[in-house]
Amino acid sequence: MLLILICSLAVLILVPLIVVIVIKNSLIAKENQVENAFASVDVMLKKRFDLIPQLTSCVSGYMTHEKDLLEKLTALRSGSRDTEALAQSNHELQNQFSQFLIKAEAYPDLKASDQFMMLQRSMNEMEEQLAASRRTYNMSIEIFNNAVLQFPSSIIAKRNKMSKKEYLKFND
Repeated sequence: MLLILICSLAVLILVPLIVVIVIKNSLIAKENQVENAFASVDVMLKKRFDLIPQLTSCVSGYMTHEKDLLEKLTALRSGSRDTEALAQSNHELQNQFSQFLIKAEAYPDLKASDQFMMLQRSMNEMEEQLAASRRTYNMSIEIFNNAVLQFPSSIIAKRNKMSKKEYLKFND
C-alpha cells in the first residue's frame, strides 16, 4: 500500500514536470528557428547589397550623369540589422533600384552589355530568394507566436520571458 502511494505521488510529480520540460524545449526550438530564419533573410540582404557595387562598377562608364543615384545605392548597404531597420532600408533600396533600372533604359549599350544582363538576372534571382527567406521567417514567427500565446505553453513562455515577435514587413 505504501509502495502504491509513493508510486502515485512520484507520477503526480513527474508527469507535470516532464510536460513543462517538453513545452519549454519546444518553445526554445521554435525561438531558435525564428533566429535561424532571420539570419537567412540577413544573408540574402547582404548578398543583394554585395551585388550593388558590381552593378555600379559595371554601369559607371555608361551612367556618368547618374553618379548621385549610384552613390545612394551604395550608401544603403550599411545599417542596423533589426527587423524595423531592415524593412526601412529595403524600402529605400527598392525605390533607388527601381530608379536605377528606369535610368538604365536610356543607355542601349548598357542594356546590351552581357555583364549588365548577368548582374540584372542575379539581382532578380536574389529578389526571389529574399522573398522566399522572408516567407520562411514570417512562417517561423507565426509558429512561435502561436506557441507563446496558446495555453498551456503561454504560461511557460511568460515565466521564461518569451513574448510575441514582430513579423518582417517590407513595403514593396
